[in-house]
Amino acid sequence: MKLQAILCLLLQLIFELSSCTHVRVIPGSTLELPCFSFQTEFNGAAITWTFNGNVLSAQSTGSARVKKDGLYLSISPVTAANEGEYLCLLKENNMEVIRTYNITVDAMIGYTIKVIEGSTLHLPCHFPPYSQVRANALWFKGMGVGKKTRLNPGDDSAGDNDRVELLYPLDHDQTIIIRDTIMEDAGIYDCESAEGEKLSTVYIIVEVAPTPVPPSCDGFITAWEPCQDENSRTGEPMLQESMAEFSMKLFSYLRESNPSSNLLFSPISISGALSHLLLGARGATRRAIETAVCVPHDFHCVHFQMKKLREKLASSLKMASQIYYNPQMNLSESFINQSIQFYEAEPTRLLETSAESTQMINSWVANKTNNNIKHLVDSVSPSTQMILLNAVSFSGQWKVKFDQKPKKGLFTKLDGDLVNVPLLYHQKYKAVMTYVIELKAQVARFALTGDSSLYILLPRSNTVASLQQVEGKMTDIAVRQMIEQMKTRSSQHVEVTLPQIKLDFQPDMNILIKKLGLSSLFEGADLCGLYSEEKVVLDDARHRAFLALTEQGVEAGAVTTMSFSRSFPSFSAMRPFIMLLWSDQANVPLFIGRVTDP
Repeated sequence: MKLQAILCLLLQLIFELSSCTHVRVIPGSTLELPCFSFQTEFNGAAITWTFNGNVLSAQSTGSARVKKDGLYLSISPVTAANEGEYLCLLKENNMEVIRTYNITVDAMIGYTIKVIEGSTLHLPCHFPPYSQVRANALWFKGMGVGKKTRLNPGDDSAGDNDRVELLYPLDHDQTIIIRDTIMEDAGIYDCESAEGEKLSTVYIIVEVAPTPVPPSCDGFITAWEPCQDENSRTGEPMLQESMAEFSMKLFSYLRESNPSSNLLFSPISISGALSHLLLGARGATRRAIETAVCVPHDFHCVHFQMKKLREKLASSLKMASQIYYNPQMNLSESFINQSIQFYEAEPTRLLETSAESTQMINSWVANKTNNNIKHLVDSVSPSTQMILLNAVSFSGQWKVKFDQKPKKGLFTKLDGDLVNVPLLYHQKYKAVMTYVIELKAQVARFALTGDSSLYILLPRSNTVASLQQVEGKMTDIAVRQMIEQMKTRSSQHVEVTLPQIKLDFQPDMNILIKKLGLSSLFEGADLCGLYSEEKVVLDDARHRAFLALTEQGVEAGAVTTMSFSRSFPSFSAMRPFIMLLWSDQANVPLFIGRVTDP
């Protein structure tokens, strides 16, 4: 009956405000049509309902039934056969009152979403995966057959549309959210391209909100439960599998937002930062973060295993995550202690002024990354509750050195343009090289100190289509299979040509967190293990990754390079490629990147 009541309310709104009698419904729904949208004095009057000219009654066959002496017509379930004109005729003495409905049954609804009044509503819409996004999609709300009103996400001048936000501007994902949902938000919404192509249709049902329960941390203020079996043989491989799955999920999101530009991120650092936050998460927020980082909900040893992982990587990877918080917050003592125990990070209070806090954060980042990353935040608002940060830096030397003589060569970009770049060249480099059929890419593995390897995946051509084809096949299973396959191959002498590069990339972590299903962090999270007095809002999240290929190895360094001759099987990455920096010791990805313009 809730659905019926909602539909009646929606219809009354339309009729009374606009006198429009067109109704658009979906198959399978329940619809009640009132003969009047106002209180009537016509007690005992004769009421007749007709459908396309045929009289309906309480005994009529089919899904349409007259109810309450004709005051309502109920249609349940709605089918395509119910499409047409419904007429309510009231006769009393010498007067007739007629009410007409034109019903359109829309079978093209892509999504039906039921939401509670007052909550935040997500309306999904996506451009085709390999299309180019030149403009944002347009969202409309249906107001009857042939009538619609356009939504203007984020436009404060558009009345209630300040509740509407486009989550990922100029992204393949054109999902919008509607905050503080009201009953009048119920209805049918269309998402279209600027050219008018329909991308998504969403049917929204709004239900009356139950009596709100005040947020409480009762039962959730204890410390994270201990790892009962620290010597278990399953904990480490479980984290490795989760890390690989999380990495490829991040890569799929980031390559959608950056379809053809240089790209670099460190999945282990982002996972480390979210795991750090997980330490204080409880209830629904805990389950959401566990799902986001791909760890099982009963994996109590996640923080212990993260500590072991960080210790394994300490010789080559400088990784730091930190939480800065408002001085007025009294963080849980157990959270502070476990933060130090598992992440070597003592949560730090923000300072009195924005400038002081900004300087403190950036100095910390520079110190933790050996000055490879010196700037991460521009300013800190005085009202900030909490900031989650992470930064990484890797240093590894080539086990086989490249030529020291400077060389240069032409790198072919995706648009066909040639750019003259310094090279890393070796006529007889000892490396593992093969063609991986599952990824449709030529792959070379270069051994590094610190028990790590750099994998370079070279698509079949320098086109966007070839690059996206390889990236689309890079699932966590496919990547792990590729690495195992490369371990079985013997190294050979290969003529190697690589561009020298220096990547410094800062993805939009706030958007990435939303794509991971963690929008609630920005709206009020259950972080009772961190702060038990009220819900905490995450104001900002940052990630910055730096990586360079030089003649010394994978690190920051000087530039060199010139021309050469060929005499051995060759691997020439002088066109767009994907690279994967992998820890052989920990069996997890450290960096994932794409080079389209060195």
